[in-house]
Amino acid sequence: MSLITTIKSNPRLKKLVLWMLMPKNQARPRLWVKWFVNPFKHQKGKGSLIRKRTRIDVLPFNKFILGNDSTIEDFATINNGVGDVVIGDRTRIGLSCVVIGPVTIGNDIMFAQHIVVSGLNHGYQDINTPISMQAVETKPITIEDNVWIGANSVITAGVTIGKQSIVAAGSVVTKNVAPYSIVGGNPAKVLKNYNFNTNAWEKPTP
Repeated sequence: MSLITTIKSNPRLKKLVLWMLMPKNQARPRLWVKWFVNPFKHQKGKGSLIRKRTRIDVLPFNKFILGNDSTIEDFATINNGVGDVVIGDRTRIGLSCVVIGPVTIGNDIMFAQHIVVSGLNHGYQDINTPISMQAVETKPITIEDNVWIGANSVITAGVTIGKQSIVAAGSVVTKNVAPYSIVGGNPAKVLKNYNFNTNAWEKPTP
């Protein structure tokens, strides 16, 4: 049994380790973790850039990978506390975006501004317990290669966005998006698909 598995299977030990890694009631690592553990644990690709005014709230028990020539812009937040965050090559995470794992983001992806991508949901079934104290639920998000996500969009837990797709600004994506699609709205619906026979983006047939 690995050390991480041992810790996760022992509630008291898990509680102690979490206290050592991050302050009570906080979702960010302690400074010693940020300075002395994360640089050796997580992968930052060649030519990649994390701007100074970001919140990289990553912990050593889950993955954080930033691919080659990728950028995380100012005021963005990356959090892998409940699941891996993997970002591919030549991908830009725009100003003030929030990415909460488990999330896999492919290559050549453009995030505009103020986008929320969260694989996390809070439990709420027990009405006698504050929602903040209930167990969290996670469903992985996958964003395939060559996707463009417009400003102020929200990608909800469990969604896959297919390659070469576009999410219009202000959309709330609650269902999977097929490759080569343009979606928009709340909830997001298909606006156009790419037709390989005509080599054009076309509205779906009613």
